[in-house]
Amino acid sequence: MANGRVRLGAWVLGGVAVVGLLGWVILHRPPTEEAGRARMGMAPAIVAATVTKGELPVTVHALGTVTPLSNVTVRTQLSGQLVELGFQEGQTVKQGDFLAQVDPRPYELSLAQYQGQLQRDQALLKDARLDLERYRVLVQQDSIARQQLTAQEALVQQYEGTVASDMAQINTARLNLTYARITAPVSGRVGLRQVDPGNYVTNGDTTGIVTITQMQPMSIIFTLPEDQLPAVRAQLRQGATLAVTAYDRGGQVKLAEGTLTTLDNAIDTTTGTVKLRASFDNKDEALFPNQFVNVEMRVETRGDATLMPSAALLQGAKGPFVYVLDAENKVSVRSVTPGPTFGQMVSITKGVEPGEKVVIDGTDKLRDGMVAKVAGAPAASPDKAQGAGK
Repeated sequence: MANGRVRLGAWVLGGVAVVGLLGWVILHRPPTEEAGRARMGMAPAIVAATVTKGELPVTVHALGTVTPLSNVTVRTQLSGQLVELGFQEGQTVKQGDFLAQVDPRPYELSLAQYQGQLQRDQALLKDARLDLERYRVLVQQDSIARQQLTAQEALVQQYEGTVASDMAQINTARLNLTYARITAPVSGRVGLRQVDPGNYVTNGDTTGIVTITQMQPMSIIFTLPEDQLPAVRAQLRQGATLAVTAYDRGGQVKLAEGTLTTLDNAIDTTTGTVKLRASFDNKDEALFPNQFVNVEMRVETRGDATLMPSAALLQGAKGPFVYVLDAENKVSVRSVTPGPTFGQMVSITKGVEPGEKVVIDGTDKLRDGMVAKVAGAPAASPDKAQGAGK
């Protein structure tokens, strides 16, 4: 019995010794390649850019509507049958070009009638004036009463008024004949016709005959928030010419370049915005009336601005920040104060200096104090970075 207990104890002690030996071997075995990488940590690959100094155009962006400087509905100024159209739909016309003809015959007859009345009344006036001269001689000779002379003077004045009225009627008839021939009041592009020849038209027709839209030059009306208005007004007061660029609805294709011409005289209290108008030559007619466009207006150009790619600017709980690289490729978090942006660049008013490097790609893998591998450059040693940080 005693021997059995001794043998059992020996087996237990032997098992404990084996377990202890295995544990010692595991703890003291040489590290594998994967374990070594796990302990040292792989440097994440990033892309960096250098902070520079240069000129920064300060721009504002807005949505705008292409608005013609002139859009005229051509209407007849008198009533009559439309007998002829002198344009093709979509045609470009110049001011004064023939567009349409209203039947002129009724107005020609009216003119002839008024001319006949004028001849009759002029003859009556001439005869009355001759009688007036005779009456004046007779009154001096005391051959007739002065009352008769006064009556003749009144008759002459009456005929003079009639003749003047006849002249006015003749001028009206001539003007109607002019109105019967309808010409383009402005230069521009003709739209679709609203009435066909043969129809009876009147000056009360709201649709008119056709619409003419001025295509060159063209304007764009857009709105800006009221807090951007002081900067624009400051430039206008100095006599500056503000460049405006129009892009398509997607903001990708440049359509035209122009300048700001004016701004509205009041802020819209419902939206807190103000309207502005920009003018464009539109020689290629890339801007079409009522088209929606994206507008970019350059307000000013700031010299010696600290610039970096917009991709480097990040947002955190404490505000904007960037990852800055030191000479050992160790990253550090740096709070910055961003300024205006232009294209893919952003200006920084505080936080970084020209010549420093900032991370623009791979920031999702970074933490403060981590060592990174810059694309195209060898990775820094983790041990070296740790030593540099002490």
